[in-house]
Formats: sequence, structure tokens, C-alpha cells
Amino acid sequence: MFTGIIEAVGTLASLRRQGEDMALTVHAPTLDFGDVKLGDSIATNGVCLTVVALGDKSYTADVSLETLSRTGFAEAKVGDRVNLEKALMPTSRLGGHLVSGHVDGVGEVKSVASSGRAIEYWIAAPAELSRYIAEKGSIAVDGISLTVNAVQGALFRLTIVPHTAQETTIAQWKPGRRVNLEVDQIARYLERLMMGKSQESTASNLTLEKLAKAGFL
Repeated sequence: MFTGIIEAVGTLASLRRQGEDMALTVHAPTLDFGDVKLGDSIATNGVCLTVVALGDKSYTADVSLETLSRTGFAEAKVGDRVNLEKALMPTSRLGGHLVSGHVDGVGEVKSVASSGRAIEYWIAAPAELSRYIAEKGSIAVDGISLTVNAVQGALFRLTIVPHTAQETTIAQWKPGRRVNLEVDQIARYLERLMMGKSQESTASNLTLEKLAKAGFL
């Protein structure tokens, strides 16, 4: 588990294809490796990856075909900067929201505009994820815990303050940029619970009326 509070920004030092899979190495000079060991998890642009080798301020992780098909790593290049967060410990502060590191889909940055000292980003999510994205709700974008400030269908708006931009890869986001999205876990589990006996159905039957009856509204 993770919090979506980025600890460091690293650089993809190598990408090695291994059949249909890939091994990547991340160089992260500002990440504290003092408590990192083989088998630990590090969220890399929001993707939970297992450390299989450690180097001098770097780590290597395997990326499966499944992960490549569901994340932006399929388009990754050597030199790309990535957001990093080590796994949550029982004594850690939960500064963001609970993030699993299991990406739900890939979105696309549609527009970037200044708003005072902040920057506003409109991002298009896959249509099937839109029902989980709510105004003032939480979403992880490239592993960053962020607040949704507006929703229009499958489009949502983020307002990024300077500190967040400086401490993450957000400052590099331009229109057309593909980003990893993980929706709030509460929304996913709530939908599953509300489906009740109809859990075999692939279509959602979650409605505002049902939420109100259950006491959530």
C-alpha cells in the first residue's frame, strides 16, 4: 500500500526487453535506500513494482506483459522521469489517500492553463472509469495523490500548487501526455458491495438513490 505522497523523482536508466516482458532500472539519487531490500515494493509512476536488484542509488524491477498493457510503461523511454514512493509502513502518516499501486487505466492530459500561482490540468480518463471519479474526491495520477476539482463526463480537472509541481513530474505534463490513473479504492469497493447478488453482472447498477438509501448521501 502507498499514500500517493511522492518521496523522490527518479530517472529511467535502462529498459530491457525480455521476450514480451521488460526489466527497468531506475536511478534515484534522492531516494532513501537505507531501508530498501530485495523483494520490497516501490511505486514507480503509480505502478507497484518489486525490487529484484539494487545498485548504487538505483533499483531494477521486472514489468510483466499485464503491466505493460495497462500502464504508460509501454511508451516509456530511457531518460523519462518517474515519481517514486516506497511502500507504506504501519507507522507512516497517511498524508494522501490509500493507493494500491494497481493502475486502473491510462488517461491523457488534454489542456494546461495557469490559475494564479497554480496550474490547472484537464485530463481525460477512460470512459469505464468515469463513474468512479467525483468532484472533491481523490485520484492517483502517475502515483500522485490528487484532489479532483471538477468533472465533465470522463474529463476531470486538477489544480496543482507550486510545491506539488516542484516535487513531482507534473511540471513536465503537456497536452497529449499519457498518465497512469488509479481511482479511489472506496468507490470501487462501494460499487461492488452495492451490486449485492448481482455481482456476476459486468454492468454497474450503482445509483444516487441507492447511495442515499444506504446512508452515503
